Amino acid sequence: MIDLRSDTVTLPSPEMREVIANAEVGDDVYGEDPSVNQLEDESASLLGKEAALFIPSGTMGNLVAVLTHCERGAEIILGNKAHIFLNEAGGAAALGGIHSHTIPNQKDGTLKLDDIKKAIRYDDIHHPRTRMICLENTHNMCGGVALTVEYTRSVGEIARDHQLKLHLDGARIFNAAAALDLDPAELVEPVDSVMFCLSKGLGAPVGSILCGEVDFIQQARRIRKMLGGGMRQAGLVAAAGLFALKHNLPLLKDDQRRAQDLARGLMEVKGISLMDKIPPSNMVYLDLDPEFSLDAVQMKAKLKEKGILGGIEGERQMRLVTHLWITDQDIADVILGIKEITAEG
Repeated sequence: MIDLRSDTVTLPSPEMREVIANAEVGDDVYGEDPSVNQLEDESASLLGKEAALFIPSGTMGNLVAVLTHCERGAEIILGNKAHIFLNEAGGAAALGGIHSHTIPNQKDGTLKLDDIKKAIRYDDIHHPRTRMICLENTHNMCGGVALTVEYTRSVGEIARDHQLKLHLDGARIFNAAAALDLDPAELVEPVDSVMFCLSKGLGAPVGSILCGEVDFIQQARRIRKMLGGGMRQAGLVAAAGLFALKHNLPLLKDDQRRAQDLARGLMEVKGISLMDKIPPSNMVYLDLDPEFSLDAVQMKAKLKEKGILGGIEGERQMRLVTHLWITDQDIADVILGIKEITAEG
């Protein structure tokens, strides 16, 4: 199968498996796993932060950040299309008693600065206290768009002016850096904390990293333990993360080139239209035109018959995500398969 459902479907390469098998390990809860310690140090350095924490998943990483920055009854400001709001099982509310104040995401993934300012509560005993602003980069539900340094700095200024924390869901921050041709540390400089995933475009089997100041990470380590995220000989998976940062990080530009090749091939296909003619990162969102006879569920089934797996994002919308295991030939085969299906429909 050519699997374009997500970049989470990547598998460890033989070389990564060898590194996993030979990893030096210890008890990470005691702080004695050398591979984990190295991964945390290298991750913090890569993003220009003081410290980092290895966490089982991106969802847990975001939740740990929210619980560390906010007390019960506090409020966070985030977009109505944010992953934290839509796809993390309401963890902030269920486990932290933390209220989400959503404002509209714009097409480019941003939140209007005036909307952010208006959402900040003034001091009143009737109101929850605003404690944090959350951004997402790249922004999944806005087509994989990358937020600019200038925009993130503007939000950072608002946060500082109002004594708020700024957290970045940077699950795909390295895709954003590749798209903008920037040092990832520059992209995250304005934020107090940032989470990134090792198990998406970087191709590791599991794990995410949370970065921030030393005091923040020390408290986050306690929260991770509370949530059941303390792992013992975690160096086996940390070693995969180290391999990914060294060998797979430079390959993200290939994923984005292939996404653009896919979009160019689909641009003139009858019956579909693209959210972005030039995909902003490694995601191609396509809409099935109203006159086209198939909906997204039916189109997905037709693609599967041709050995292609795609993701459904709406009644007539699909998402195709390029990643480490997608080749140029795969892209050509997908374009041909979709052309054949639309010709039949």
